[in-house]
Amino acid sequence: MAAMITEIPARNAHMAVEPVVLDAVDREILSVLSKDGRIPWQTLGDRVHLSANAAADRARRLMRRGVITGYGARVDQAALGRTLEAVVEVRALDSRRFEAGALERNEVTSLTVVTGRFDYQVQVACEGTAGLDELLRWFKSELSVVESLTTVILGRLR
Repeated sequence: MAAMITEIPARNAHMAVEPVVLDAVDREILSVLSKDGRIPWQTLGDRVHLSANAAADRARRLMRRGVITGYGARVDQAALGRTLEAVVEVRALDSRRFEAGALERNEVTSLTVVTGRFDYQVQVACEGTAGLDELLRWFKSELSVVESLTTVILGRLR
């Protein structure tokens, strides 16, 4: 199964973010680039009915405006021996400690702050159930996790 690794710049939670208005062509460019960020400008232009230069200019404008925040690689976790993927919802006593520690683990493919009963939603890719068990025990013993709920991912549709 593939996971997407992305880089999202940190934003100050107190800053007002002005929404960017997109036209139909911009939305189509985003759709194409979200599926294949390495597509040649000529191919992108062909798909959105623009010249290569016009498509590249629009994509660069979307980058400058902060709509496109980066490009990433889809990693086949199974090729790395991580055959089990799961979503772990976590409640931790010490947020900074949990964030710093969780982000250091190779098994963690995504870490999201959420509302509700739990503080975080952590996507992980582990070496089977033994790897998942070891990671969950480490979360509790080393990162002050007081409660977790784990859901194993059986498959991905997109």
